[in-house]
Amino acid sequence: MSHEHHHEHHHEHHHEHHHEHHEHHHEHHHEHEEGGLKKQLFLIAATAVLLAIAVFIEKKCNLTTWQLLLVYLVPYLLIGHETLGEAAEGIAHGDAFDEHFLMSVATLGALFIGFLPGAETAFPEAVFVMLFFQIGELFEGIAEGRSRDSIEHLMDIRPDIAHAEREGSVVDTDPSSVAVGEILVVRPGEKVPLDGVILEGATSVDTKALTGESVPRELAPGDEILSGCVNLTGAVRIRTVKPFGESTVSRIIDLVEHAGERKSRSEAFITRFAKVYTPVVVFAAIALAILPPLFSGHFADTFPTWLYRALLFLVVSCPCALVISVPLTFFGGIGGASRRGILVKGAGFMDSLAKVGTVVFDKTGTLTHGQFAVEAVHPETCDGHRLLHLAAHVEHFSTHPVAAALRDAFPDEATDGCQVSDVEEMAGMGVKARVGNDLVRVGNPRMMEAAGAAWHNCPDDVGTIIHVAINGEYAGHIVINDKVKEDSEEAVAAIKRVGVKRTVMLTGDRKEVAAHVAESLGLDEFHAELLPAGKVEHLETLLASKEPGSTLAFVGDGINDAPVLALADVGVAMGGLGSDAALEAADIVIMDDKPTKVALAVRIARRTIRIARQNVWFAIGVKIAVLLLASIGIATMWMAVFADVGVTVLAVLNAMRALKVKKNGE
Repeated sequence: MSHEHHHEHHHEHHHEHHHEHHEHHHEHHHEHEEGGLKKQLFLIAATAVLLAIAVFIEKKCNLTTWQLLLVYLVPYLLIGHETLGEAAEGIAHGDAFDEHFLMSVATLGALFIGFLPGAETAFPEAVFVMLFFQIGELFEGIAEGRSRDSIEHLMDIRPDIAHAEREGSVVDTDPSSVAVGEILVVRPGEKVPLDGVILEGATSVDTKALTGESVPRELAPGDEILSGCVNLTGAVRIRTVKPFGESTVSRIIDLVEHAGERKSRSEAFITRFAKVYTPVVVFAAIALAILPPLFSGHFADTFPTWLYRALLFLVVSCPCALVISVPLTFFGGIGGASRRGILVKGAGFMDSLAKVGTVVFDKTGTLTHGQFAVEAVHPETCDGHRLLHLAAHVEHFSTHPVAAALRDAFPDEATDGCQVSDVEEMAGMGVKARVGNDLVRVGNPRMMEAAGAAWHNCPDDVGTIIHVAINGEYAGHIVINDKVKEDSEEAVAAIKRVGVKRTVMLTGDRKEVAAHVAESLGLDEFHAELLPAGKVEHLETLLASKEPGSTLAFVGDGINDAPVLALADVGVAMGGLGSDAALEAADIVIMDDKPTKVALAVRIARRTIRIARQNVWFAIGVKIAVLLLASIGIATMWMAVFADVGVTVLAVLNAMRALKVKKNGE
């Protein structure tokens, strides 16, 4: 598509300084992430070495308990300072019961045990438990991946410059400084900086970035022109009707920036689990330390024994296996999905994805290719081949996407030796030219009326209709349409097989086109002719009416989809052709643009959640067994730690299954 190219080029030119600034910002963000992982790896390695040294010192030297504590505190604080900090912060915020708090209580308890009269020290275990926790966190960090919230790429539709007519000359200025009512000049290939009305000049504009509408719009003086559109064919003078802050582009960018905040995030499984588990364990431990001695009647004598058991209970209850294997299961699921070209940006989205009950599609570029092709030729006075042949010749030099479709449909026009002369592009109407001895006009109904040709549409034509007149006589018309992707129908069927109740299509395109697509794909409902804000409104109604406990996924690819992607429970973007803004705002990116992958993603997510659940129940089962033994005084500290490690290893092996995605995604 030639105009795309032109626009890109132009755009680069303007953006030089802008881009550098953003790139730099991005790099910086990336380094920060990388640095965090490196630091964590280094801490884990250093702690392991120090722990070994500490164990060696304990064996060789005869130290007092206090001295020993100091030796072990070095690796303990090295690996645990962040967790302890998080726990303290949690308590300060009145939100104490999370996994950090549990880890801190359990390990501090283990450190404290050594000071009870007649008890064994458990310093190594304390360090060991913390170390395990950090390894789990590391996996989780890797699994979470880069945060998705930077919206810098939206700069793509934000115009950097406006050419304003002031005191008789054209001045380049910042769009935000342009007042309502000023006159701007927009040249071909440029983005329209502010919403306005055309004063003079006719042109066609590409609104794909805004409305997702695939057909360029023909505009003439008096028509409204929206900011963020790309002006394709002619230079226009426009009078601005809205200030920059209220123009369409600013509103879209604003929508995206705020949709993220309005979205209820599915909390990480572990955090949810810890909120219930931690208080239960902590209160059970307190009860275990205090109640038996109270009932025995010899409080002072029996208290140390029960305190030891209670602390042991705390160490044992520390859910290492869970804290490691659950994030790892998600990590595996995310890895397995990425091998199939599905990029999932975080563990929380797996959760939402497994519960999808409504899938909402955008049309252009998602269910359809977003490129034009000739769909039907309806000749009147000559045969279809000749009609296409003449139209392709006339449109040979046009930059219009429709012209490209005509040229593609008639590839051998260059070699058939026809003379084309007197090509004249009539803005807002079409093109006329002499082909051989015939005067051929190709364009819209306005063009036919100007030539006095009796044009008509066929009742079942859906799409863009190009009329052709030869020597002032109507010759027929050509239907051009956005092709539906080969696997769209299968994609909708597969989604229904997975058990999704509602499939909806939202589009900026015309109603007839939308109805045609929705019907042929078997979608439950559709809403057409929507601007971005309209899509957001429709999505809000859909979100409000979904079944409790189910989530809503939106699948889209354009800049205009970014606010909707950010607002949906799960935003799925088509990555091959999608705009940067959409890829940033999405939670899941499908790299090869195949809508069938949506159902596969849901299946992978469900399987991942299933494996995570198995791990949870397995780990909790073993825990309860050891806890019971600990509370009646049979289990020892090492037995507790080993039970935990054993469970962890088995759970991790189970988690690894999530990586393997069988061919059919079962």
